[in-house]
Amino acid sequence: MRGGRHIAAVTDVSFDLAAGECLALVGESGCGKSVLASALLGLLPAGAECEGAALLDDGTDLITADERLLARTIRGRRIGLVPQSPAAHLTPVRTVHSQLTETVQELKPVPRGELRAAVHTAAGRAAFPADHLDRYPHELSGGLAQRAATALALVGDAPLLLADEPTTGLDRALVERTADELRRTVDEGRALLMITHDLAAAARIADRVAVMYAGRIVELADATRFFGEPGPLHPYARGLLDALPERSFQPIPGMPPELGDLPAGCAFAPRCDLADALCGTQPRFDGRAACHHAHTEDPSRA
Repeated sequence: MRGGRHIAAVTDVSFDLAAGECLALVGESGCGKSVLASALLGLLPAGAECEGAALLDDGTDLITADERLLARTIRGRRIGLVPQSPAAHLTPVRTVHSQLTETVQELKPVPRGELRAAVHTAAGRAAFPADHLDRYPHELSGGLAQRAATALALVGDAPLLLADEPTTGLDRALVERTADELRRTVDEGRALLMITHDLAAAARIADRVAVMYAGRIVELADATRFFGEPGPLHPYARGLLDALPERSFQPIPGMPPELGDLPAGCAFAPRCDLADALCGTQPRFDGRAACHHAHTEDPSRA
């Protein structure tokens, strides 16, 4: 609820995610990506309502699970989280070393004589410098805080990793190193849901790509096809790629709609060159794309 109104931040989202697979969830800010992540972990703000199901492999439903179950057996142990705002998830009065030590002892216990080495190994997995381990969160740059949060998320080797903008604040070399480390966890058999604005990082790591716009998934595609040939089916997804500097560097015109004031029919229609009268009705997601014109602009895409 906002201002007495009911706002649907995420609607009709459906996907699966297998062990050993990375699904990259991409889209502009405000489209609902992080709300979806919060819903999966039971971290929505008070007053938020959530319907549907999010099932783990043993049938546990994350949507209906109570806080006790989520806190004791899910977060950190079965689902590792790299948060969008790492500084807010780091304890401000404890050093990174102290927080990593506690997490290692809780999730992946080792003999006391091996604890120091285990902490340094955990830091190294996220390229966090050992000479910064004794610093407090407020002494870290945004990029270092991001790496500290990533290190904490990787400690427990949870079978599912949820990474919400894991490359924010990192230079390109560290983006690639972080992406490669996340990919390594996937190749070891873990599942990864990566929420990102960084399409280059997504191309480096993802097996599949889900594109979200105005709270809905508008395309779900194999990453090889999405980033290569024949490319995305949905005009919004094509616009995201065309906006990249290494491509045509052409921004999508206009702005995303407010979730509380969506246009009738296709939410992307006001920004779309292909929009016509048909777009006044909500397009159905057919498992590949939600667009009346996704398969007709180029017959080879059908």
